[in-house]
Amino acid sequence: MAKLVFGMNQSLDGYVDYMEFGPSPTLFRHFIKEAQEHAGSVYGRRMYEIMRYWDDDHPEWGADEHAFAAAWRRQPKWVVSRSLKSVGPNARLVGDDLGSAIRALKAEHEGEIEVAGPDLANSLTELGLIDEYRIYLHPVVLGHGKPYFAGPRPPLRLVTHDRIGEDVIRLTYVPA
Repeated sequence: MAKLVFGMNQSLDGYVDYMEFGPSPTLFRHFIKEAQEHAGSVYGRRMYEIMRYWDDDHPEWGADEHAFAAAWRRQPKWVVSRSLKSVGPNARLVGDDLGSAIRALKAEHEGEIEVAGPDLANSLTELGLIDEYRIYLHPVVLGHGKPYFAGPRPPLRLVTHDRIGEDVIRLTYVPA
């Protein structure tokens, strides 16, 4: 059975915003390794549209960007959306019954399935389907934006923490 994991970069004051701060080269290489190991990813529409950037090669990319793009393109993607009528390569739309669809994905696959985006994570948290939360805590204060926990905060238990690069701490929690 697959494990559903929600992990995102977060500011010290609890916000996620990929435009305000990004990963260092060390953290980006960490994300490449994770993407290579994922059994797949579940996206909401907005996050999927952002990540579609990796569908096409860009001339300014270096080796790390090409490695991430290759890993992202390889893995299956499931997109939760009522407005999209089609999705790109190696992706499929999730039906209206989110809970049943995600339970089936977990039952059919092995390894880790990434959950991308705080709104989708909120819906899956309410359904009790997220197995692990990974907060990549950056020394940045935003003062605004989308919170990591977009809804009620679930009771959590810290299972591990580690430093990645010079200034990011990864906090790993499971539901309590």
